[in-house]
Amino acid sequence: MLSVELHAHSALSYDGRDPVELLLEQAAAVDLDALAVTDHDEIDASIEAAERAADYGLVGIVGMEITSSAGHILAFDIDEAIPAGLSYDETLDRIWEQDGLAVVPHPFQKSRHGVAPHITREQLARADAIEVYNSRLLTGLANRKAEKFALANDLPMTAGSDAHISEMVGQAVTEVGTNERRADAILDAIAEGRTGVVGTRTPWHISFRQAAGGAKRRMKHAVTDFL
Repeated sequence: MLSVELHAHSALSYDGRDPVELLLEQAAAVDLDALAVTDHDEIDASIEAAERAADYGLVGIVGMEITSSAGHILAFDIDEAIPAGLSYDETLDRIWEQDGLAVVPHPFQKSRHGVAPHITREQLARADAIEVYNSRLLTGLANRKAEKFALANDLPMTAGSDAHISEMVGQAVTEVGTNERRADAILDAIAEGRTGVVGTRTPWHISFRQAAGGAKRRMKHAVTDFL
């Protein structure tokens, strides 16, 4: 089994704080095997992280978190960024056109752009996998709903820290049933459902710090765009 972080944000995300090297250092420090940087509607930092991962003893997986019109969708193993604002179905199709893997994060967390309130259950079941443990939880109810849905629809399950600061990388990981240390082997195993999830809740004070820092950076980003 390989321990894989599939949901982490760098400073390239509008609400992320840290550069790629700090995320890689943290992933190595907590003995992860692989890391995917999944910035909001950006891919360049993820490509950089994947290229540099081997220097830290890690497998790098290229990914991004796309803001569809229904909510967030994680895309892995793509070569080009997929634009924000497309429908849920078109976003999935664009991922698959690049032979990528589509994973829906925190689908039942409406306050964090989960897609479930805006699509049918049949549409949600089209995804390649569902994130059933996101460490930035409040009560855990949304995670339990996601796991119940994945089990009912025989969908592969993943976990992610959803880290917006480097210290939280590795807070929740997907255990992947392969001993081949390659991105394609890891993603194939996820698609086949050879996964387990391990995670702990992000501490409240860090969640608040991430949220406050994210709000400040979003405001700065909005002002910069306006000017």
